[in-house]
Amino acid sequence: MNIETLDLAVFVIYVIALIGIAGWVSREKKGHAKDTNDYFLAGSSLPWWAIGASLIAANISAEQIIGMSGSGYQIGLAIASYEWMAALTLIIVGKFFLPIFLKHKIYTMPQFLEQRYDHRVRKVMAIFWIGVYIFVNLTAVLWLGALAINTIAGVDLIYGMIFLGAFSLAYSLYGGLKAVAMTDIIQVVLLVIGGLFLSYTTLNLISDGNGAWQGFVEITNRLPEKFDMILSEDSSHYDSLPGISVLIGGMWIMNLSYWGFNQYIIQRTLAAKNLAEAQKGIVFAAFLKLMMPLIVVLPGIAAVILSPDLDKADQAYPSMMTLMPVGLKGLIFAALVAAIVSSLASMTNSVSTIFTMDIYRDSKPNESQHHYVTVGRIVSLVSLIIAMVVAKPLLGNFDQAFQYIQEFTGFFTPGIVALFILGMFWKKTTATGGLVAALGSFVFSLLFWLFLPDIPFIDRVGIVFLLCSGLAIVISLVQNQGDNPRAVNINEVEFKTRTSFNLSSVAVIAILIAFYATWW
Repeated sequence: MNIETLDLAVFVIYVIALIGIAGWVSREKKGHAKDTNDYFLAGSSLPWWAIGASLIAANISAEQIIGMSGSGYQIGLAIASYEWMAALTLIIVGKFFLPIFLKHKIYTMPQFLEQRYDHRVRKVMAIFWIGVYIFVNLTAVLWLGALAINTIAGVDLIYGMIFLGAFSLAYSLYGGLKAVAMTDIIQVVLLVIGGLFLSYTTLNLISDGNGAWQGFVEITNRLPEKFDMILSEDSSHYDSLPGISVLIGGMWIMNLSYWGFNQYIIQRTLAAKNLAEAQKGIVFAAFLKLMMPLIVVLPGIAAVILSPDLDKADQAYPSMMTLMPVGLKGLIFAALVAAIVSSLASMTNSVSTIFTMDIYRDSKPNESQHHYVTVGRIVSLVSLIIAMVVAKPLLGNFDQAFQYIQEFTGFFTPGIVALFILGMFWKKTTATGGLVAALGSFVFSLLFWLFLPDIPFIDRVGIVFLLCSGLAIVISLVQNQGDNPRAVNINEVEFKTRTSFNLSSVAVIAILIAFYATWW
């Protein structure tokens, strides 16, 4: 299906406006040149609303919208646990992790690891994260985004990826994180408005014009199995979401890794004006996460009724977009592309930050600030080109890319979480113990995958986390070095939060209880 002229006009206006606004916010005062703090941490000046919006914009991409709608089509509302449990995870990150990270005044997660452990840990994890961001995250966003553009506008997949990459670079390459974060508020507003309208329209179609609420009632009556949040063992999708484990098991490890120790997510909070501002941004993002299933999962469930014969589950969201009226389809198309390019810009900026600050600057420590910023821009460009080249071979044959990404990253996240949690909260953890835990994660996961393939991957993640933590503890005790001199001094960290943060946290928990009680 080709996009109409009016839809194209709406989309073009969005592209031009975003590039123009990004250029405006990226401008510098006369005589001032961007340094690494300006480019990689937005001059440590981000307000709470930019932090919260940018967290969501970086997270909600093609991987989330296309992938989770596809999983909604196949599995149902249960996939929303990734969104709703993330809201609670964000509260924990804001309360316990951010005070430690901001006290250490870091640019990157590997930099914190060097301060806490040693240079080996920093280098290993820096190389690991660069590889994952390029070959997993960037490729997934590019491929799924190009798939959506192909379905809606008929653009060839290769040209779609080239457009998405060029667009993200056009508004982010010069300004760095500030350009990304300050325009993300526009991206999120567009995403929410477009997503809500898409959900409204699909539900209204299901009810034959009798309104969205009647459509929701009808869809729950016709597809009750799609509204089970906790899947039973006899469910065909139990391996993907193994029952109660989504609440008390391995999903916690996945979420803590993603929201707490993931550079392209946590980088926004590292750029905050201060800790209180970062925590307000975290709470804002948590509330936005609560409503995301309405935007990214519900259209996939609606597609079961409106487009029951799709070739691939990941076509669910694009197929629903084709049902939109002319003009509004362009708005929703712009919202989808907004989510895609904001994630691409965030990921490339984080790749360039890690490479420049953790690898390149270490080998050439005496270069100018301008030189490091230039290197960062070059790395952003190169990382996108690599991702475009490998996207189709890696993802072209997968039906549910979101589930593939979760399973792949599940090989590594248990060790990463063990590395950080023990490093932050147990003084005796040694560098060798932490590094063995991080590397052992892949080994343990591979053994489970080869010899115990029937264990659901979320359960595997939880078990491997316990094994990695135990291994790190044993090695640290055997080395018997006492309290590590690099250990975090918890007594010097301010964990006390403001009343507004505490009340907001209680509200998030209450809403989650209501959701799970309704659709258990």
